[in-house]
Amino acid sequence: MNKRLICLLLLLLMPCIAAAERLDLSMLEDLPAAEEWEDAVFETRPWYEREDGSDWRLQEDGSVIVTISATGDVTIGGDTRKSGKSVFDKQLDKEPGGLTFPMENVKEIFAEDDMTLVNFEGTLTKTKSKTKNSFSFAAPPEYIQVLTSGNIEAVSLENNHIMDHGDQGYADTCATLENAGIVYSGHLGSGVYTTDTGVKIGMLSYQTFNGKYPAIYEAIEGDIAALRAQGCPIVIVSYHWGEEKDYVPNERQVPLGRATIDAGADLVIGHHSHRINPIEEYNGRYICYSLGNFSFAGNTRPDDMDTYIFQQRFRVWPDGTAQNEGFRIIPCSISSQEKVNDFKPTPSGDEAAAAIVERLLGLNAKLEKNFRSTGVKAVEDYPTEWTTTY
Repeated sequence: MNKRLICLLLLLLMPCIAAAERLDLSMLEDLPAAEEWEDAVFETRPWYEREDGSDWRLQEDGSVIVTISATGDVTIGGDTRKSGKSVFDKQLDKEPGGLTFPMENVKEIFAEDDMTLVNFEGTLTKTKSKTKNSFSFAAPPEYIQVLTSGNIEAVSLENNHIMDHGDQGYADTCATLENAGIVYSGHLGSGVYTTDTGVKIGMLSYQTFNGKYPAIYEAIEGDIAALRAQGCPIVIVSYHWGEEKDYVPNERQVPLGRATIDAGADLVIGHHSHRINPIEEYNGRYICYSLGNFSFAGNTRPDDMDTYIFQQRFRVWPDGTAQNEGFRIIPCSISSQEKVNDFKPTPSGDEAAAAIVERLLGLNAKLEKNFRSTGVKAVEDYPTEWTTTY
């Protein structure tokens, strides 16, 4: 056995020696060798690696399994038009981990996927606000650590707050994301993220306000085709749409969501309502009408803190086509505290998770009732575990 370890144990046990006048060292005989103990405690494998060292994402038939996580609104910082510290910065002062705190309870979930996509609603800039909106969101560029420390690789950057600090604020935000290696899509164009297995994921983002629906209908098919031409077997389209506090989509969202799938999208992700919405399954693909808030520094006491992480798996074939391999949700609260929003989304316990699933099933019924004439069909269930093991 390692002599240094024996000496250390003897030093620790000296008070016992003095009391009992002798020490029984027979217990040391059963201790494992130091090398074995270190192996047992510190042995780790990447999330995708089997015990035999193979990567389960790389299938024997040549296909690749890709796992994507998506969330709703991420808003950090505060309104620079107001004096004093923002509620986000006040919380930051309390956190020993500094800027890593918002994603500390979900970062391991995001570490175990191929790409995490969030809606970033705000700006990363030190410029002055250029808006007369009731709310204006900005954070210093160094707050990008919130995203990088949380294993977030991509953001949708098209919403009603992205221009709160004008053209310069938008340019600063884009530059900060690029320097951090985070891919974004917005009104300046699409984004392409390449997984470490070599699969290209194309992303598009649109906001529908101020009469933009017709322009989106006109552009969507060509925009998706352009990403296919760049070699993207998976294309995700994000929409900032609908009405705040709505729990089901309206009569404008549903046709656009379906048209987007018809135009070739593999997944539609929605946000803006600050409330969770049901998921429609349409032609074998999913339309997530709203994923609600996530890490949301716009309100310290929101009246609804339910949210969920949406995860989907795709099988990408060598010919460049992608197949839906199913989804799951991870029910969460937007806060680690029960009655106060501390901007730390936290996976729900069993009882709370079951309640969120039940809420979503109830919203399914409302969605199908509202759109009975058009045959809208929500997903049958909201599994919280993967149904297939690779």
